[in-house]
Amino acid sequence: MNALTPHQLHQADTIIAAHCDTPGSLITVLRLCQDIVGYFPSDLIEHIAGGMNLPLSKVYGVVSFYSLFSLKPKGRHQVRVCTGTACYVRGVREVLDRVERRFDVKAGGTCADGRFSLEPVRCLGACGLAPVMVVDRDTHGGVTPDSACGILETYE
Repeated sequence: MNALTPHQLHQADTIIAAHCDTPGSLITVLRLCQDIVGYFPSDLIEHIAGGMNLPLSKVYGVVSFYSLFSLKPKGRHQVRVCTGTACYVRGVREVLDRVERRFDVKAGGTCADGRFSLEPVRCLGACGLAPVMVVDRDTHGGVTPDSACGILETYE
């Protein structure tokens, strides 16, 4: 059973056609195709492999290796919380705990309502702003348990 709509397949075909003759373009194709659905259902991986005339194992290997790609559905908003040393000593564990309880989401998971995916990461490269949380592309520094929840409330 194909989980992709005809429109999504057409979008993927357009991306594949634009890049299939360019050596080393698999990651570019994967990045653009993931934007269509938000993650990689097996149907999409198979479609890309067939369209680029690559072994399914190669495409799956790239998707499963890079953290940029996801095999599971993601929330509408990606929440990354730094757990590096500077953030840790400044209380990020309490921030994560509060966010998990408030939005009923476990680290590495997605809320039941699909609103947020919560991902702890080792470093966001903003140690001077510790503790740091990034929501989609918005960086928030000096977060506390209260401010983190308040920030997330602004994202629908």
